Amino acid sequence: MQTTAKYRLTFLSLSVLLVLLFILDLFSGSVLISPKEVISGLFSGEDSTYHKIIVNFRLTKAITAVLTGISLSLCGMLMQTLFRNPLAGPYVLGISSGASLGVALVMMSGTLLGFEMNAFGGKLSIALAACVGGFLSVLMVLGVARKIKSNVTLLLVGIMIGHIAGAIQSVLEYVANAESIKGFILWSLGSLGNVTWEEMLIYFPAIVITCLFSFTLIKPLNALLLGENYAHSLGINIKKTRLKIIIITGILAGLTTAFCGPIAFIGIAIPHICRMLFKTANHRILILANFLTGAIALITCDIICQLPGTGFVLPINVITSLIGAPVVIWLILKQKQIS
Repeated sequence: MQTTAKYRLTFLSLSVLLVLLFILDLFSGSVLISPKEVISGLFSGEDSTYHKIIVNFRLTKAITAVLTGISLSLCGMLMQTLFRNPLAGPYVLGISSGASLGVALVMMSGTLLGFEMNAFGGKLSIALAACVGGFLSVLMVLGVARKIKSNVTLLLVGIMIGHIAGAIQSVLEYVANAESIKGFILWSLGSLGNVTWEEMLIYFPAIVITCLFSFTLIKPLNALLLGENYAHSLGINIKKTRLKIIIITGILAGLTTAFCGPIAFIGIAIPHICRMLFKTANHRILILANFLTGAIALITCDIICQLPGTGFVLPINVITSLIGAPVVIWLILKQKQIS
C-alpha cells in the first residue's frame, strides 16, 4: 500500500510539473510577451498579433513537445525491453535513417535531376517523404522479423538498414548544391515549431491512439524482461509481440521524425530516468512514467532552447544532446563497472 501511495504521489507531482512547464512554455519565446498579454492572446480575436503568436505558434509548439516527448520515450522503453539492451533507442531499427533518406531525396535530388524538388509541395512534401521513408524501413524490418527468431539478428539487420540509407544519403549530400545541403542540415537539427493546426489534426490522434495501444503489451513486456524462453513458457506469442512492438515504434518514430525531424537522446535517456525515479520494472507503471517524464523532458528542453531574455533560439537537438549524452555516458560507465 505504501508503494502504491508513493507511485500516486510521484505521478501527481509529475503531472503538476508538466502543467506548470506547459504554461511556462507559452510565456517563453524570442518575442517577450507579458503574462497578461499571453492570456489576452489566447482568448482575443484571430486578427490580434498576440493571438497569432500564442495560439498559432507557441501553443502548437508546446503540444508538439508533449506528444513528441511521449512518443520517443515510449519507443525507447519498448526497444530496450525487446532487445534487453540499455542503449537501444527509437531509431535502432533504421526508421529514422529511412525517414531522413526520404527527406534527402526530396531536398537534394533536384541537383541530379536538374530542378529543385522541394519547390513542389514545400513543408508538406518533406513530411510526406519522411513518412514514406520511415514506412518503407518498417516494412523491411517487419519482413525480416517474420523470418528470424533472434532479436539480436533483428537488431543487426535494423542497424544495417540504417547504414545503407545513410550511405545513399551521403551520396546525395556529395552531389547536392550548398543551398540544398544547408536546408537538409537545418531540418536534421530538429524543430518543434513546424506543426500547424491542420497538421495537428493528423499528428495528435495518430500519436494518442498508438500510445494507448501500448497498454495491451504490459504483460508481454514484463515477461520479456526475464527472457524469451520464460515469456514463451507463460504463453506469450513472441513473434506476434515483436511485430506489435515494431509497428508501434515504427509509427511513433516515423511520425515524430516526419513532423519534427530526428530528435536525439530522449528515447535512450528517459526510460532509464523513469526506472531510477520509480525503482520498478513493471511496465504498468513505466509506460505512464515514460509518458509524463518524456513530455516534461522535451518541453523543458524547448523552454531552454528559447534562451529566455534573448532573441536567439537554439535547435532542439542541441539541448537534447547536451542533456541526454551525459546520461548515456553514465550508463556505459555503470555497465562497465558491473561487468
